[in-house]
Amino acid sequence: MKLRYDFYSTTNRYLIDAGIIGLSFLLAYQIRFEGRVPAASAFQMWLLLPAIILVRLAVNTLLRVCRQVWRYASIPDVLQNAKAYAVVSLALVGLRLIPAWWVIRLPLSIIAMEFLMSLYGALTVRFLRRVLYQRQLSYRYRSQARRRVLLIGAQSAGVIVAKELSHRPDVELIGFLDDDQKKKGMLVNGLPVLGSTGQLAETVRERGVDEIILCIQQAPAGELKRLWRLCETTPARSLIVPSLGQILDHEVGLVRLRELKMEELLGREMPVLDAAPEIAATYRSKRILVSGAAGSIGSELVRQLAALEPACLLLFDKDENGLYDRQLELEARSHRVPFEILVGDMRFRYRMGRIFAKHRPEIVFHAAAHKHVPLMELNPCEAILNNVFGTALLSELAGAFGTERFVLISTDKAVNPTNIMGASKRLAELVIQSQNGRHATRFCSVRFGNVMASRSSVIPIFQKQIAAGGPITLTHPDMRRFFMTIPEAVNLVLQAGVMAEGGATYVLNMGNQIRIVDLARDLIELSGLRPNQDIQIEYIGVRPGEKLFEELVAADEHLRETRVPEIRAAITDRRVEAGPLAEQLGLLRQAAELDDLAQVHELLRRFQIGFQPPVERPAAVGAAQS
Repeated sequence: MKLRYDFYSTTNRYLIDAGIIGLSFLLAYQIRFEGRVPAASAFQMWLLLPAIILVRLAVNTLLRVCRQVWRYASIPDVLQNAKAYAVVSLALVGLRLIPAWWVIRLPLSIIAMEFLMSLYGALTVRFLRRVLYQRQLSYRYRSQARRRVLLIGAQSAGVIVAKELSHRPDVELIGFLDDDQKKKGMLVNGLPVLGSTGQLAETVRERGVDEIILCIQQAPAGELKRLWRLCETTPARSLIVPSLGQILDHEVGLVRLRELKMEELLGREMPVLDAAPEIAATYRSKRILVSGAAGSIGSELVRQLAALEPACLLLFDKDENGLYDRQLELEARSHRVPFEILVGDMRFRYRMGRIFAKHRPEIVFHAAAHKHVPLMELNPCEAILNNVFGTALLSELAGAFGTERFVLISTDKAVNPTNIMGASKRLAELVIQSQNGRHATRFCSVRFGNVMASRSSVIPIFQKQIAAGGPITLTHPDMRRFFMTIPEAVNLVLQAGVMAEGGATYVLNMGNQIRIVDLARDLIELSGLRPNQDIQIEYIGVRPGEKLFEELVAADEHLRETRVPEIRAAITDRRVEAGPLAEQLGLLRQAAELDDLAQVHELLRRFQIGFQPPVERPAAVGAAQS
């Protein structure tokens, strides 16, 4: 086997440093005495030469200068070398205070010159090695195509990205675009500021840019959307650097680029998630049951509650695969949280009664429900039995076993419902209101719209359609929905749980509704494709029971501010009497158990919740859930 000689081995690096130190020391004497070194000084020079070399190498070893990898020499290496060489030079200056030892009393000029030449020589060979290494890489990859990259934002994030990418042999940096007119024409990290972001399309076209990197951290959502719209007018691929929070949370590396996230394009600022002492105090050391723990909202509830140090988390669902995923996630946490995995159907009184009797949950978050609108239109009686009577059983057991707080996760589709799923959730809200005053338990409902990237939302469906090459199917170009991120929604649910009282219905601030077609276009563009060119968008018509837009407040409700700005209480003068409601629900249960759809529709209409039976039952599910 042929062995390759390593010129930059540890031994050779010591020899190179020793040669530089020795040569610098001799040159210092020659310069000091203009080439005519007196005999006494020559004796001193040759006597101290080995000592200077050995001492400097020893100090370099102690301060780990010898461990530096020369091919990656950088500013921190410069400082480390300067410190090591300064230590020895300062020691030589200190030895001048010992008058009897004339042989080690070096002239200050020699000490200074030796220090500067030794340090300069050491840094020169290190950075020369780096230059040679980069040239070797360039030679190795010279036959490969280089990506021409344009950076947006000549601030600190842009400088970091520029420094990192400058080492990449497969990248050619073109320059910056920045809206600060003072920077136009200037050089930032050796790269020119070519103009403002308004010149993006022109710059990409003229300079053949392959990739655009947005180096603007903490930019408002509106600014990101404006820049993204500019990027979509170009054929170049667009990326964005991570935020400082993501770096500190180890979500991504410092210069690892990522695609734009959809929550950054919601058109509103993401609020800072509250971790107030009041929230921690409410849930710490409590036994907490989360129904629907395998779902999107339930899973995030488990994550955020686990960080609040509960006495025990009770994870309940009938999806055993999803519960297994949550089990693995909790077991992987550095700080273990006591938890129980409970598989079952919330409609079975015996099973649920045993769970409440054994574990005595002090707080219940009820997120379990059938939520898929088209599928529930096809299975309406199942939706009623699960969403209404499952909620009724859980709330009844919570009151009977002394649960402190019960929080129902509701939906904007419960307001003036036009589909079975929405009607079932509205009845679940009425069930919670009817429990007010019957038990010591503090009941409440939390109503909000769609959450980004949940399993039943449009985004995963759109992503699959894009991956398959399209088309993306929509029901109507004017279809609008409320959206918020899952962590944001769950954080506000926890805060609402702190305020829970009187069977109240809390409504989360969802911002403005977003057109589904705009969301589809953004997802196509985030995939580096063009709407209606690479991926087609098709409209298949509004489905039975579907609204063009959702509502968060019913006609007989008005909103009242709470101490949390993002949460408001829906107030109504309508009183829900437990007796009459139970009688009506009994009739509804009988009809649902008999699968009598016509009777179920008629009874839902009598509840006066705004529900109108559809003209005909849908035959198939034809588009993405909205």
